[in-house]
Amino acid sequence: MKEQVILVDQQDNPIGLMEKIEAHEKALLHRAFSVFVFNDKNELMLQQRAAEKYHSPLLWTNTCCSHQRDGESNIEAGKRRLQEEMGFSCELEEVFSFIYKAPFDNGLTEHEYDHVMIGRFNDEPIVNPEEVASYKWMPLVEVKNDIENHPERYTAWFKIIFKESYDKISKYI
Repeated sequence: MKEQVILVDQQDNPIGLMEKIEAHEKALLHRAFSVFVFNDKNELMLQQRAAEKYHSPLLWTNTCCSHQRDGESNIEAGKRRLQEEMGFSCELEEVFSFIYKAPFDNGLTEHEYDHVMIGRFNDEPIVNPEEVASYKWMPLVEVKNDIENHPERYTAWFKIIFKESYDKISKYI
């Protein structure tokens, strides 16, 4: 079965389900989440997307992100995807949500009601090579500077989410 996303209105009320690629082709607003995991040094774990990904291959992004499944809470979805992509689980806390839109060169558009979560983890992940090429830990200020100096290294959505969340996330670390 193809993966579906939860279509939502501007207040995050569910209004239907749609196959993920179709929702991205039509740029329809749907529910999503972004996870930012920090270690005890307050460094952010970034992941480099796998080379085989259908968009944004080998670009750096936040620890993980994806879409909630029908009937799944934001936290449950974040924990599920963190395990699937990075091979670990940790407690997550939702810190805020917002709407963004990010078009890609391949005709797809992320138009998401994004729930941003943070977590803590200090060990090494066991990355899924189908999803993740590599990972690294970086202080937030270094991520900010690197995005400003080398935006081509980062996913379109991460640049938007990072800018929106920098001040909010900084309060939690």
